[in-house]
Amino acid sequence: MRGIARQKLGYFPLSQKEAERIRRFLSFREDCDAASVLDPCAGSGAAMATITSGAKALTYGIELDAFRAEEARLILGHVLQGNCFDVQSAVESFSLLFENPPYDFAVGENRNGRMEFLFLEHTYRWLKPGGVLALVVPGDRLSTCAEILAVHFRDKAIYRLGEPESIRYKQIVVFGVRRTRRERDQLKDWDVQRAKTKLLGLTRSYDELPVLPDEPDKEFVVPPSGPAQLVYRGIPLDTVEDLLPASAAYRQAGRILFAPEVRATGRPLTPLHGGHIGLLTTAGLLNGIFGEGPDLHVARWESIKVTDRFEETDENEVTTIRERERFTQSLTLVYADGTTSILDEKSREP
Repeated sequence: MRGIARQKLGYFPLSQKEAERIRRFLSFREDCDAASVLDPCAGSGAAMATITSGAKALTYGIELDAFRAEEARLILGHVLQGNCFDVQSAVESFSLLFENPPYDFAVGENRNGRMEFLFLEHTYRWLKPGGVLALVVPGDRLSTCAEILAVHFRDKAIYRLGEPESIRYKQIVVFGVRRTRRERDQLKDWDVQRAKTKLLGLTRSYDELPVLPDEPDKEFVVPPSGPAQLVYRGIPLDTVEDLLPASAAYRQAGRILFAPEVRATGRPLTPLHGGHIGLLTTAGLLNGIFGEGPDLHVARWESIKVTDRFEETDENEVTTIRERERFTQSLTLVYADGTTSILDEKSREP
């Protein structure tokens, strides 16, 4: 992942207000079995809980992050912690698929492409014919899902989300109803091509999409489906992480990966002059506890990389910007009374 996606671990939670608006577009039947609903990127489970509030529904979630999975288990009925691509389910098991996937590229042995497409491709088969899809993606990534949406979903409605955080990522929501096999067989090539062309056009027309309204102008009826089952076939990453430090291979590799800090001990043969002390301190070999009484302190040196920026303007008023990287030193001091100080080249500037 890159940039903000890496910082968030691909987690872009849906605004609570947007989830409430999506809920008003969905109608759950109360005169039959409960509807099984799935969020394959459940996060803390808050979005799915809001979208199914007051409904007769069985809620399922998949979440990669262990801490968010624990949060989701408090409000959702069934939550698996792991990679969605390692989860299997019987086809046509769910009545509602709510999907807000990571916004990034994926590169792997078998799956290369946008995560929005890969998640939809992996999970849409779990939605039963007549089941409802609510897909939240960036508006400029709608094109990556155009093929699946054109072939497998009808009665589509697309809105852009209006909350500030949603605008930041240009989020849109796509509603659709999964076609039956008979409906798919009756599709002609030009029907599919026309639907794809329309979706591709909407990708380039984010600002022209209607904003998701507070009061719905359409209704999507979520059919009943009964209980579903999710099976995780992947490696239990948390268990492996807990057991790894006790393994013999990890202990041997740890000698290289986590080498002990080098420390200088003993008395030098001759007194050190200023140059020696400077070399030792900047190398981190004189870190430790120094002084006594009110001057008692812990000192730690470190080398840090800085970038110097130069601008040169020639006679034609063309400005050239040059950057040069170099290393400098920083000393962190912590005194017994809690006072801290960081000494570096910036602290010497007037």
